[in-house]
Amino acid sequence: MPVYNNKAAAHGRKASNVHKVPGAKLPKAPIKKKDEEEAVDVPDGLDEWSHLKATVKPSNQLELSEAELKEEITRILTANNPHAPQNIVRYSFKERSYKPTSVVDHLAVHFVLEGSLLHKDSDEARRLRIRDGLPKEDAPMENEAESDENHIETPATPVEDGGEGEEAGEEDRPDSVASKPDKKEAKCTNQFNFSERASQTHNNPSRDRSCQTEPPPRITFSVAANQWEIYDAYMEELQKQEKNKEKKKTTLLKKNNKTSKKKMTLMETQSDNIAKVGKVSKIIERMINQNTMDDIAQDFKYYEDPSDEYRDQEGTLLPLWTFQYGIARNLSVTALCWNNKYQDLFAVGLGSYNFSKQEGGMFLLYSLKNSAFPECIYYTTLGVQCLDIHPQHSYLVAVGFYDGCVAVYNLKEKEPHPVYKSTAKTGKHTDPVWQVRWQNDDMDNHHIFYSVSSDGRVVSWTLVKNELISTDVIRLSVNGAVTDGPNSAQLSSISHGTSFDFHKQIDNLFLVGTEEGKIHKCSKTYSSQFLETYDAHSMPVDAVKWNHFHPKIFISCSSDWTVKIWDHTISTPMFTFDLNAAVGDVSWSPYSSTVFAAVTTDRKVHVFDLSINKHEAICQQTVVARKKTRLTHIEFNPISPIIIVGDDQGNVTSLKISPNLRKKPKSKKGHELPKGSEAEVAKMDKLLSLLREPELSTI
Repeated sequence: MPVYNNKAAAHGRKASNVHKVPGAKLPKAPIKKKDEEEAVDVPDGLDEWSHLKATVKPSNQLELSEAELKEEITRILTANNPHAPQNIVRYSFKERSYKPTSVVDHLAVHFVLEGSLLHKDSDEARRLRIRDGLPKEDAPMENEAESDENHIETPATPVEDGGEGEEAGEEDRPDSVASKPDKKEAKCTNQFNFSERASQTHNNPSRDRSCQTEPPPRITFSVAANQWEIYDAYMEELQKQEKNKEKKKTTLLKKNNKTSKKKMTLMETQSDNIAKVGKVSKIIERMINQNTMDDIAQDFKYYEDPSDEYRDQEGTLLPLWTFQYGIARNLSVTALCWNNKYQDLFAVGLGSYNFSKQEGGMFLLYSLKNSAFPECIYYTTLGVQCLDIHPQHSYLVAVGFYDGCVAVYNLKEKEPHPVYKSTAKTGKHTDPVWQVRWQNDDMDNHHIFYSVSSDGRVVSWTLVKNELISTDVIRLSVNGAVTDGPNSAQLSSISHGTSFDFHKQIDNLFLVGTEEGKIHKCSKTYSSQFLETYDAHSMPVDAVKWNHFHPKIFISCSSDWTVKIWDHTISTPMFTFDLNAAVGDVSWSPYSSTVFAAVTTDRKVHVFDLSINKHEAICQQTVVARKKTRLTHIEFNPISPIIIVGDDQGNVTSLKISPNLRKKPKSKKGHELPKGSEAEVAKMDKLLSLLREPELSTI
């Protein structure tokens, strides 16, 4: 048989074949070397057989040195599949390229068998037994136990003293049935359990024979009878006491009910009277205000500034009503929103931009029919930073607070408390909420609104039953990449959101403005990366809004004194306007695609019409008398030609736009203008085409 060298076999090579040749002697040096390495003593009797062995090497055997022979080569067995592909690539939407996947499935299935066995104690097995009418598994054991009990309880002799003694003697025997450990012993009933008295008679209380080892005493009946008499007397006394207590309670309840009914009727009548008086007083108040401010109402309805005919494409703003609430003097107007269903109604959010003085806030509902007092007042423990009225359900108002909470108020409810409010458990923001916006309902007809905060999160809130369910839409980052989770975000890389707006036609597209001056174009369905980033401003972006008519145009304003108009397909602004003061807010007009207005901290309102003048505002007007007052927000009425302006003193001023500020494009000879929004889109497209011409490219 051939003999293999272990070390050579470790290298994967076969050792030389060794044969026994008579008369040949093996060299002793290798044997000594091997003996020295293995520390084995060679017996003296083996030397005389050494001449019978000889080494024969083949001609093609590999010669290895001592170091190579001593080298140990380890082989590791793994569970990797050698036939699994190693060059699989997948497309990475984040890096926009194909990347090789490092994870390869090495599982190889050799045999699969789906069984239908069920454990006999499982619920499904019990249901199957019941459905098929099979007996239970425990039935035979229960029958055996019952038979054993019956066998134990049947006496061998009549109930006499001697019979009981014999029975007791049989129980003492080791081979008796009662002494076997595997048989059940009968349960001894409690003779003092009074709940079983109904089943007992005037005879001696029965006793279980299996539990008796001695004859029963003869005084058992008298003791039991005395016990029952005591118990009956005790129970009768308790029942009498309970009846007396119930009588006293009923009399007291009747008296209390009578008094409470009287109070309730008085309160109901008073509340009904107050409600009736409240409605009547509101109507009377409106009538008085309309009489005292009839000149303002006439100007709002009929007056048109005749001097516009003599001005060279310039207009004016006519002051109308000023809405004031005495308690809100120390608060700033942080949000304005018109009601789409009732165009005379608008909401005002009141808080403070001075974060060292947060003493509470409120939001009010005003009507143009009554400027003296708000229609509804909702007080809040923290400052209101933003709000939005639902476009279809006008009674729902979403509100964002300074502490990062969002809430939903139902104006139909009588109590001035939110019906929904976020908490730390439901994923509220950790910094002030700067803007909220209602969006279309989901597939289950649940109302949805979105919020943006300084914590770098854009969150979707769903109104489900009595709770708010939050979902992070996107997380903002300074370096342009969106963080994957809250643990991976570092404080230095978080980008603080300040404003956002959703596209009017494309539901998934929205813009987010940040404190770093950048504007990110994002998508609801693609939250791993920004679609586009615009280096818009050098200071925080205070507002960003899509045009109501043109799907490509949006506007932004900042505290760096500038207002910029953008085409979202181009990374540079189309127009840039310097207003010489910090811009608090900007708003597109609902009647023209080229008209917008902005407010600055120097108490001025700037109105632009790009179709008339692409360089300067066609109206600049100071609307507040006090020098220290700063304008914070502005909004156009959706139907009437008026705007409302809020300031940092809690006041809201309404202004009527002159005819020069709301001109419509004129049709040329032989050309008909398209109707509705198509005309506004065509007007903006014409303006953009003129802007892209070489001679106007420097604007």
